[in-house]
Amino acid sequence: MPVRSANHTENRQRLMEIVEVVRRNDLVKGMTPEKLCAVIEDLGPTFIKLGQILSIHSDFLPKNYCEALSKLHSEVAPMPYEQVVSMVENSYGQPLEEVFASFDRTALGSASIAQVHTAELQTGERVVVKVQREGIHDVMSRDIILLKQACRLLKYTPVSGLVDFNQVLDEMWLVAQEEMNFQTEAANLERFHRLNEDVAFVTSPQLHREYTTTHVLVMERIDGIAIDDHEALRAAGYDIAEIGAKLADNYVRQIMEDGFFHADPHPGNLRVRDGKIVWLDMGMMGSLSERERDLIGKVIIGIARGDINACRDAVLGLGKFSGKADKRKLYRDIEDLLDKYGTADLGSMDPAQVFDDLTGVMKANHISMPSSLTMLARGLATIEGLVVRLNPDLNVMNVVTSRIGGNLLRNIDWRTELAQDARALYDSAHKSLEIPALMADVMRTGLKGEANLGIEHHIGTDMAQFVREIARKLCMAIICAALLVCGGIIHSAEPLVGGISWYSLICFLLSAALSAWEFWWKGRNQE
Repeated sequence: MPVRSANHTENRQRLMEIVEVVRRNDLVKGMTPEKLCAVIEDLGPTFIKLGQILSIHSDFLPKNYCEALSKLHSEVAPMPYEQVVSMVENSYGQPLEEVFASFDRTALGSASIAQVHTAELQTGERVVVKVQREGIHDVMSRDIILLKQACRLLKYTPVSGLVDFNQVLDEMWLVAQEEMNFQTEAANLERFHRLNEDVAFVTSPQLHREYTTTHVLVMERIDGIAIDDHEALRAAGYDIAEIGAKLADNYVRQIMEDGFFHADPHPGNLRVRDGKIVWLDMGMMGSLSERERDLIGKVIIGIARGDINACRDAVLGLGKFSGKADKRKLYRDIEDLLDKYGTADLGSMDPAQVFDDLTGVMKANHISMPSSLTMLARGLATIEGLVVRLNPDLNVMNVVTSRIGGNLLRNIDWRTELAQDARALYDSAHKSLEIPALMADVMRTGLKGEANLGIEHHIGTDMAQFVREIARKLCMAIICAALLVCGGIIHSAEPLVGGISWYSLICFLLSAALSAWEFWWKGRNQE
């Protein structure tokens, strides 16, 4: 992990700050979600970013901690205006006044990594300028070094086997580096705009690529109306329920069709302007491959149909066992999940709860999940809460299943499907011709006394005895049937008794005796 080294004095000073924050919040007396959030906010941008990453890891953190961490306040004191000017001028290599006709000295918003100012270009266009905090890379890299050192001590604690903190830190550092490189957010903004350009009721801010650098991002200023300001929306003539329906439809499209969705769709990142829903802040986006989207669809269809095997295969396709695989336990947990929903109509299900239950099954079975799936679960929960307030009669799951159904029909190659079905029908017919020969082999091995049934079981003594009884009776039935067949085949052989061969008679009598002993006399004695 490429981080800059910090000198020992800075490390020691930072360590003392961390110890003081821990002492001030009385962590030695116990941990609660609220106390954890307070500590993280006191510790600054690195820990805030770490908390935000941890909030999407419901695979190893309790739900109440994830919910608390997702609400972390990233608003911090703005950096001085002189530092803002310095960052802008260093990025452009020219005075700020030559780029902007006006630049608001007061920050519109200030977060842990950057802050936002309103400005006006020399062309007269009103824009928003996102400026990275001076020295934030060095601050975060220093904290990462300290946290990495702390992880070495965790291997001697009981939590060492539960959470791979080094993996979490690597993920957090990767995300932080992406957010500190505004070219990544610029690319996200362009990609989102391109994917939604054919949607009449959705848009995003126009990027000013020529003014965007690694540390400065310039985009169109969006005023509009906050999507949760219902009174203002009604006053402007908007239908609140229609906004909710269109918001849900677009978000599900982002997930199931584009595979590129907004990972933080809270009301602050959504505006309504000129009859369109405007998506803001593309710093954190989720990506789903075509395979992952297909597996998610199979999970939902499997739940709808009560198909345990389909759900199990999809879960194993989405993640992988981090320890020893116990597929029997996974099968039981999925069966419990399906029993919970029973025969409920998909339209009555809560999609956020479905994904929460699914991640719970994966967590219980030590199946690691891709970060995109945890982002999806949190994004669905957020968007569903917003949609319910806009349109209480709309269920997001109906929109999800509608999109899945449309995709299935649209993506089916009917020619290939018919060819595969015809081939399967031919194979089945061909194999059915082999059944008589297979039955003859079974009878032949039965006559030789070589027939056996290999059964691996993990059941009680009574059930084991029952299985053995069934197996013995089955073998005896096969032997009796074989004797009858043999008797029928050699009925005309010499010598004859009343037109029946002695050999046939012996076979018939032996078959009758074995049947009577097994199915009548032995059964009577057991009673």
